[in-house]
Amino acid sequence: MDTMRDRFAPLVSRMLDEDDRVAVVLAEIGADGFREAGRRHPDRVINVGIREQLLVGAAAGLALTGLRPVVHTFASFLVERPFEQVKLDLGHQDVGAVLVSAAASFDWPSGGHTHMAPGDVALLDTLDGWTVHVPGHPDEAETLLHHAVTGDDKVYVRLSVQSNRRGRVVDGKRFLTVREGRRGVVVAVGPVLDAVIAATEGLDVTVLYATTVRPFDADGLRRAARAAGTDVVLVEPYLAGTSAGEVSRALSDVPHRVLGLGVGRRELRRYGTVEEHVAAHGLDAHGLRERIGRFVDAGRPVTA
Repeated sequence: MDTMRDRFAPLVSRMLDEDDRVAVVLAEIGADGFREAGRRHPDRVINVGIREQLLVGAAAGLALTGLRPVVHTFASFLVERPFEQVKLDLGHQDVGAVLVSAAASFDWPSGGHTHMAPGDVALLDTLDGWTVHVPGHPDEAETLLHHAVTGDDKVYVRLSVQSNRRGRVVDGKRFLTVREGRRGVVVAVGPVLDAVIAATEGLDVTVLYATTVRPFDADGLRRAARAAGTDVVLVEPYLAGTSAGEVSRALSDVPHRVLGLGVGRRELRRYGTVEEHVAAHGLDAHGLRERIGRFVDAGRPVTA
């Protein structure tokens, strides 16, 4: 099966042909995917070299002229390294762009810690007005990328080599109800859905699937909590607990418990494989089952 990133360059290349507002800004990484598009549109496919701060600054300049820039590199070089430019050149100037990352939390372990960014969504959370998409399948990535590029706001699309077995129909707004239960709600974000489904087999919980986490679908969570209760487990493929505040705001008028599962803060210095990282952070089905089950059981009323 092709990856989310495999879909990215062909889709945006077509959009370059169809919409003369669209521009692509690169910093070497991913440039091969836009070689043909660059020949057709040399003024709108721009490779700034290994200059990540310039990458974002140039995109902001293009946005100020009315173009719709799509900016691409690894997450650590797109969000973390040029964070000041994201904050000021885009945010402070109130211009939109589509930041499309690759490598996610630990998608290329042999690249080392410099190429890992489990804190990217949490970092963007310190800024105002960003939409954040976290697709869990290449089909969903294509849909969400199209939504993002055709809009005008500030959007982050987090691509990953990790994927669920099948894509679902997503609209860039609402959570999907995958399973209904009565003893709590589990929110699975993007590519962790398959592991969550396996981990919650036989547990009486509602499973919601989120591919757009900002804005957070507070109404969808509240509806699920009315039927299933206000014990909420978040399973995110990035820093654990990133969306815990969103859950608390959504349920601020009722007593509730929140368990945030995701990538831990402890740095794993033996890089290994993606699968080993998933297991080490307890994001495989076995690790999730143990922690979700324990949390759900702890919230069960004591009977005489």
